[in-house]
Amino acid sequence: METRPGPDLSYDAALAAFEWLIELGATDPVGDAPVNRYELVTPDPIAAAPPPPVAETRPQRPVPVLVPVDTVDPVAVARALAARAKTLEDLREAILGFEHCPLKLGARNTVFCDGNPKARVMLIGEAPGKDEDAQGKPFVGRAGQLLDRMLAAVGLDRASPDPATAVYITNVMPWRPPGNREPETSEIAMMGPFLARHVELVDPDLIVLMGNTACAAALNARGITRLRGSWAQAFGRPAMPTLHPANLLRTPINKRLVWADLLELRAKLNAL
Repeated sequence: METRPGPDLSYDAALAAFEWLIELGATDPVGDAPVNRYELVTPDPIAAAPPPPVAETRPQRPVPVLVPVDTVDPVAVARALAARAKTLEDLREAILGFEHCPLKLGARNTVFCDGNPKARVMLIGEAPGKDEDAQGKPFVGRAGQLLDRMLAAVGLDRASPDPATAVYITNVMPWRPPGNREPETSEIAMMGPFLARHVELVDPDLIVLMGNTACAAALNARGITRLRGSWAQAFGRPAMPTLHPANLLRTPINKRLVWADLLELRAKLNAL
């Protein structure tokens, strides 16, 4: 007679029965009804898989040819805008409307000019720095403060109402290059027509070119240490290349060179 465990089966007896079942291979739980696994049909995974979707056939389209969006010559656009400017205010508006220089996108302000437009002397710098970009005026930072002291030493002042002692200041580039980098050749070229028209409208007796960028724009030449100290012709007028005031902040010993250039400027003014 078969003996079946009753409900009062001890823990040790139940554990022994469980281990015995595992040894027999009874590792999968089943329900109350017996299952004959030999009668089960294992589905074929390949046959049971749904058929792949049929790709929709579409007519082939021709590959589009990429054409540059901006095929305009920025120098030609600048030349046309500058030629239409009859006054300094017209020129300012033309520069504000010029959309082909990438420097404009990162600038806070358009730096146009400072000083007396009737001055006999026109100073041309390179490009605005951080302070100039913030205030919208050229040469207002440390280099500008040094420039004011240098000019005062030869009797010139950007704030003077007298054309004989006044100066007029602008830059080749009206917008600050990122990181105060030097303007690129293409950037100088596209702003060149505006600068040339600027000089025509101010009509100064003498021009001072401060730094390599100013010399590149006005003289088509670089090498400021070689060019400085000798008179040249820029926009049909006598021009004195000299070192940029920022150079003097980095290399104070060069102040003696610029002082000599300013004395030449003073002598030329007195002789005219």
